[in-house]
Amino acid sequence: MIGACLLAALLFTIPALNAASHHQTQPLEIGDRLELMVDDYLIDSMTGDVRLELQTSTSGGRVLHFDKPWEGTTCFYVSVVHGDGLYRMYYRGHSLPSSAAPSLLEPGETMVPEHPEVTCYAESRDGRTWTKPALGLVEFEGSKQNNIIWDRFGNHNFMVFLDTNPKTPPEERYKALASGQPNHPLKRMVGMVSPDGVHWKPIREKAILTQPPTDWGGDGIFWDGFRNEYVAYLRVWFPPRHVGLDERRLPTIRAIARATSPDFLNWSKLEDIELGEGPRDQFYTNGITPYYRAPHIFLGFPKRFVPWRTRIADAPENGVSETVFMTSRDGLNWDRKFPQAFIRPGREKRNWYNRANMTATGVVSTGADEISLYVLRHYKFPSIHMERMVLRTDGFVSLNAGYGGGEVVTKPLTFKGNNLVLNFATSAAGSIHIEILDEAGRPLPGFALEESPLVWGDEIEHKVVWRRSHAGATSKEPLKRIAGKPVRLRLVMKDADLFSLRFR
Repeated sequence: MIGACLLAALLFTIPALNAASHHQTQPLEIGDRLELMVDDYLIDSMTGDVRLELQTSTSGGRVLHFDKPWEGTTCFYVSVVHGDGLYRMYYRGHSLPSSAAPSLLEPGETMVPEHPEVTCYAESRDGRTWTKPALGLVEFEGSKQNNIIWDRFGNHNFMVFLDTNPKTPPEERYKALASGQPNHPLKRMVGMVSPDGVHWKPIREKAILTQPPTDWGGDGIFWDGFRNEYVAYLRVWFPPRHVGLDERRLPTIRAIARATSPDFLNWSKLEDIELGEGPRDQFYTNGITPYYRAPHIFLGFPKRFVPWRTRIADAPENGVSETVFMTSRDGLNWDRKFPQAFIRPGREKRNWYNRANMTATGVVSTGADEISLYVLRHYKFPSIHMERMVLRTDGFVSLNAGYGGGEVVTKPLTFKGNNLVLNFATSAAGSIHIEILDEAGRPLPGFALEESPLVWGDEIEHKVVWRRSHAGATSKEPLKRIAGKPVRLRLVMKDADLFSLRFR
């Protein structure tokens, strides 16, 4: 439990809140949505030893090796989709045998001969063990016993998503925005549709996104159900005015722009995303996706590319890369509160090679309490593979309090529901204490700190239980009487992490 001195100090020294002194004029309407602690959207003030802290993932091991003749050492642009009882992975099959550094090749390792680009497919029942089904759809070197799903235009980057638009016909439930090499006569991007994620056809014969994006890469596309539009994030080039000091030798840098569409056929003009005060890193891919538990929050996992660095003396090209993390609530303005790496190259030398460590687009649940991302490792080597990276459910960022303790007061908000559910973890000595305040910062009867439950332990979904109503009578659902009214939450924390909360 919180020590008597600490609790007394927090009870009697909290500064009075004056609603008129805050810029926010209307309470946040969070309803029964899950809210991640990835930004300061809910936070009005933080005092003491408390901060937002980027989390780290752990390795779930190698899950898919690109070791078939139609795959190769330059497989790239990976999408992961979960739906219809299956996890599906889409990726480019390709090989450039001359691209590996000789000093990192093992005796006896052989390179796959170069071949044209194809689009490949793998599947899994649990997101952990993956197979490459022999689909019999596309012939490669005289045989259809392979997992190729497409071999015509669009194989350079075949970006797949499961379309959740309620107006989508069954035969178009899976969609893709597919692009080819920039010197192809068709150019730009074509729309692809499929009823099952395996059998594909163009939605029309001509391209659907024709304006020059100045590059042919992109890997974030989805239906935004909150704004009722399709969104695509593509790689573009920023002019020199955007270049930072460390990149003064480069004429342009890779960046991200987006386009939107009401129908997947007619797209808006590309517009650069806004990064605020964040650093102007080069983003080779973006990995942008709505979080499946909170689709109003977009998560991005850009591959930060540092083109002037190399750790390999005989590398044909310079450049190292890693994954960073960013978030957005409107799709255009992005929060880069955490410029440090989210997934580093690690100890293996082949991950310090040119263009390795791309994070696949797609965050999926792979257990009752875990989520997974997939990272491309050993790019340009015969050992090229996907590695599964594991996080706690909702565990991208936490509201973290150190042992010294601290507190957070939220902005005024309204909610729906009868229960407050927390995803949290504390130490054996740590805790989270919750007080509910009115809009002006005064404790509500029945929800003052001394009347509120002390939360400690480690749970993905913990229902906070208040035992008494304002009249002193026992109540099973005391939150019901304040639902829809503007309130603030005061979180008094010690040696604890809060990952998400929701009313429901």
